[in-house]
Formats: sequence, C-alpha cells, structure tokens
Amino acid sequence: MRRRRAAGRRTVGRKVGFANKAMWRALKLDTLVWGHMYDDTVTPAATLGSLSLARMVAPKIEPEIVLTLAGPVDAGSQDPAAILGSVEWIALGFEIVDCVFADWKFQPADFVAAFGLHAALVVGEPVRVDAAAIPALVDQLASFRLRLARDGQTVAAGGGKNSLRSPALCLGELASAIAKREGQEALGAGDQVSSGTLTEAQFITPGETWTATVDGIDLPALTITTS
Repeated sequence: MRRRRAAGRRTVGRKVGFANKAMWRALKLDTLVWGHMYDDTVTPAATLGSLSLARMVAPKIEPEIVLTLAGPVDAGSQDPAAILGSVEWIALGFEIVDCVFADWKFQPADFVAAFGLHAALVVGEPVRVDAAAIPALVDQLASFRLRLARDGQTVAAGGGKNSLRSPALCLGELASAIAKREGQEALGAGDQVSSGTLTEAQFITPGETWTATVDGIDLPALTITTS
C-alpha cells in the first residue's frame, strides 16, 4: 500500500478474503484477511467498456456486495443494523482476483504478499441505504440469493449468507480485525468495502459476458464483458 501510494495511486477501500469460517478453521485463522483497493483498480460498470485481462495470469471472477461508507464503523459491533447505519450505499460488484501461485495454491501470507489477489473491482448501480430501510435490509442481506451466468448459462449460485452469514456482519468483522492490528488505518467515510465472494470463484477468459442477478434484495443486475 505504501509503495502504491508513493507511485501516485490513491486507496479507495478494502477487499475481503476468506469470509468463510470454515476456511478459518482449515487455514488456522482467527479472522478474515484483507487488501487495499485503488483508484486505478475500482471502476463503475457504467463507465467500463470491457474488462481487459491482458496483464493477468490466472484471473477469476467473484460476485460480491460492495458497501460504501458514510462514516466510521464501530469496530466492536456485531449488530448488523448498527453496522448498516455507517453505510451510504450498496451495490453488486465483480471482483477480479488473480493468482501468481501455481494451481491457485497458496497460504494466507501469500494472499497478503500478492496484494490480496486483487486485480480489479467493477461496481454496479448503487442503491442508497436509508435509515428507514435498514431493518428490512438486515434480513435481505442475510438471505438473498445470487445467480452467476456466463454467456447466458448459469455456472454458480450463492447468496448473502456466504459472506460471514451477511455482508453487513462481514463489514463489522473487517472493522474489528483492522482495529486489532497495530498501525492499520481505520475504515472511514467514502471507503468502499468488497464483501468477499458470494459464490465459488470462476475462471474467466477474454470474449465472455458475465451477469449476476439476485432474488430477495432490490439490487440491479450487473453485467460485464471481458477482452
């Protein structure tokens, strides 16, 4: 992160990895992991012509929930309604992850060393989080279902529960994990957080069209093409 900033880049938020407690047990972790995202890696879908994979080694696509913060997140809170009180808007997103390690086999320390495997984040149409909508949104984020399609054919399905039972709870866990690490910058207003994948990640190649659609929550579908 310091090197990227020194080169003129601006951090715009964090991406989450291993937002699944079964993975914590397997990898002997006590929380999730994260990496920074930058002004040259995060792009609104509305301004993206196609997503170039030219510089990537073995890219995969992950459908996620993107949360943009209105202010700091209480690092000790496990109340999804209180956590969502710090969120300005949410959207569907596609994180593109890329791995330099053979056969996608790596340990958590490798994840950190490889910049969180973060290659790009494409952000869909945002939906504002109004205070009156938060009680319903708490339930929706924990229960909605997502379908991921390649060229019109469903290849994976998942939902909000795959992100630590809810992307809201995932955001709270991230804030808590950051607070416990000495020298880490806390999350704040304007930061974008990508919640961790909602389905199994899928390999991508140029010339494909990928679409994520949801049931149980009012978020516009997201479609991108690769080149």
